[in-house]
Amino acid sequence: MPSDASAAGPQDPYSSYPPVPALTVTSSDIADGEPMPTPQRSGVMGAGGEDRSPHLAWSGAPEATLGYAVTCYDPDAPTGSGFWHWIVTDLPASVTELAAGAGAADGGQLPDGARQLKNDAGMRGYIGAAPPAGHGAHRYFFTVHALDVESLGVDDDASPAFHGFNLFGHTLARGSLVPTSITEG
Repeated sequence: MPSDASAAGPQDPYSSYPPVPALTVTSSDIADGEPMPTPQRSGVMGAGGEDRSPHLAWSGAPEATLGYAVTCYDPDAPTGSGFWHWIVTDLPASVTELAAGAGAADGGQLPDGARQLKNDAGMRGYIGAAPPAGHGAHRYFFTVHALDVESLGVDDDASPAFHGFNLFGHTLARGSLVPTSITEG
């Protein structure tokens, strides 16, 4: 059954979590409710893009913030469990911005100490939007999590779900940008 962001379906993946203050998240590349630009679509998965992570900036973190994590999640993927496109963990509290392309597989543009876990395609780094043809609109939750720890202590080979489980108990504030992607057919 095709997914439609405007129809009843998976909601905000964080809506069942305890409420936390909102971070303000901005980007010069993506916007809420707007189609994902070509550079942020996948080339590896055949969507004609560049697998280039978007620029992200954030503000409004609580004073107790000791670190951050950044994730990108598609709850509309036809998997039964969504699809994790990007996981960055152990970002220092002094970092409030990631440049476009920071999600390159080599991690060379990430701040010292930050690490990328494998996404659901089994690769480190950002993998762009590539919903199946005819599946309709997908939403991509680019989320910044302000944390009460410098590191979640997850292993480099931890799954995105395990990382998310560890975020649950350490998130002080959270903010998201949610662009969309629509396929033809």
